[in-house]
Amino acid sequence: MKGVNKGLKVDNQPKKVSTLSEIQRLQRERDERRRLMNEAKQERNIEEQKNRENGTPGDVDFQRMIRQYRENLSKEQAHLPPDDMKICICVRKRPISNKEIKKFDYDSVTCLNPTVVVHDCKFKVDGISKYLENTSFEMDHTFHEDSTTDDIYYYTVKPLVPFALKGGRATVFAYGQTGSGKTYTMQGIQTLLAEDLFQLLSESSYHENTQVVVSYFEIYGGRCQDLLNNRERLNVREDGNGEVVVSELLELSANNLDELQSIITTGNRNRTTHATESNDESSRSHAICLILLRDGNTSKLLGKISLIDLAGSERGADTKSHNRQRRMEGAEINKSLLALKECIRALDGNSQHVPYRASKLTLVLKDSFTRSQAKTVMIATVSPAASSADHTLNTLRYADRVKERTVGGQAAKNALVNNNNQVIDKSPINKINADKEKNNQLHQIEEEEAIDEFHRTVQDIFEQEEELLNLHMNIIQENAELLTEEGRLLQQIQSEDSDIDNYAMRLDSILQRKEELILLLKNKLVNFRKSLVKEEISSKRVAGNVRVY
Repeated sequence: MKGVNKGLKVDNQPKKVSTLSEIQRLQRERDERRRLMNEAKQERNIEEQKNRENGTPGDVDFQRMIRQYRENLSKEQAHLPPDDMKICICVRKRPISNKEIKKFDYDSVTCLNPTVVVHDCKFKVDGISKYLENTSFEMDHTFHEDSTTDDIYYYTVKPLVPFALKGGRATVFAYGQTGSGKTYTMQGIQTLLAEDLFQLLSESSYHENTQVVVSYFEIYGGRCQDLLNNRERLNVREDGNGEVVVSELLELSANNLDELQSIITTGNRNRTTHATESNDESSRSHAICLILLRDGNTSKLLGKISLIDLAGSERGADTKSHNRQRRMEGAEINKSLLALKECIRALDGNSQHVPYRASKLTLVLKDSFTRSQAKTVMIATVSPAASSADHTLNTLRYADRVKERTVGGQAAKNALVNNNNQVIDKSPINKINADKEKNNQLHQIEEEEAIDEFHRTVQDIFEQEEELLNLHMNIIQENAELLTEEGRLLQQIQSEDSDIDNYAMRLDSILQRKEELILLLKNKLVNFRKSLVKEEISSKRVAGNVRVY
């Protein structure tokens, strides 16, 4: 037994040595990990401090990933010289603002002409690991934060001035989220275009009789208002010849550059703005500046330049605390933007049908879409802030779809995919995926139905509001006339040769008419309030159906 014990003791000795060395190895590895973690932490703190000194605070890890992504990109391509494109789509990225820097926001958009990349900063399922979701778009031109308005004007808008002088219809749109710099860009474009226009007019004797006439109005909540005439209400109609007429729109002649710039400045100053979730002073109307080139002798329209600063776009989620007025504004803005997209696409594809009647915005711009001599420039402005990544993606998707052409090819691909799914649908996994896809499609249909119903309800409210206001004003006017007649009756009854029977009969007639007017206005108001309740329900239905991705 002793020999056995000794043998066991001898056998156990190497194991003890092995265990000790294993513990020491684990300790060394732990120390090494701690050392590396401390070094990484120190490097991260140094990098964070350097970012702060450079004026770019914010998530240091995401900024490093974006910087590394940019380092691997190829060089920026030179902008192509201005050409005769029927539709030109460009993107402008503004610099990140001090307000965003104070909120520790950072630049998450890369513009490398002609490509723009949105770096959507996300966390994995564990809630700790970070990664970038990079979405790229290719446009005709992309301009980074160091590009000037002069650069944008030269490559996109400048060719439109001689085109309009030759009888064309030139249209420039500025589109983007609230606070992305579209109004700033449009005002710069207006100044440069005005300078070019009068420069070309002065250089050619052919245009010595050409007169520059300006009108400026806005479309706000489905209504047109003249920005050069005390915001007077305007009516938009089509005459018997199919020409769209904006009745009572004031047109002012501009005989020189200073007069033109003064008129445009007045219109910009009178535009409707409101506070939104995204911006303290958001443009809530589509501002349309029309520069008409007329024959000075006959007043015949020779050419036309339309400069449209579109209303600031917002996500549905950003309207959560809005009142009914802001919700209705948003619905009308979205409806007009969808109609605008389809009109521009129809123009680019030479379609026989242009849905310009789908909104008041596209209706007033009918000749810009239906004439063969028409060119369009869309400037999509985006914010670089990481917090606005979803806004930026929406803006770029809209701009990308405007110039989308291969609809038939994509439909054929989708049909092919569907046929393949039908063939291999026997697999349980594919069946689950097919069920998910079916549920997604059903939910999408419900979303579209809810949004369509909401838009119809909003349109009904705009029309009923117009009728209610007109009725109210007419009743006030008639009541004033009845009150005047009552005053005459009192004077007559107080005279010596008064007829009391005639007084009583006429007063009874006046009171009956007042009752009829009150009842008429009250019924109209009841119906209007029912529509407001319907809008509230429809708005909640839209909010309940829209999913957050």
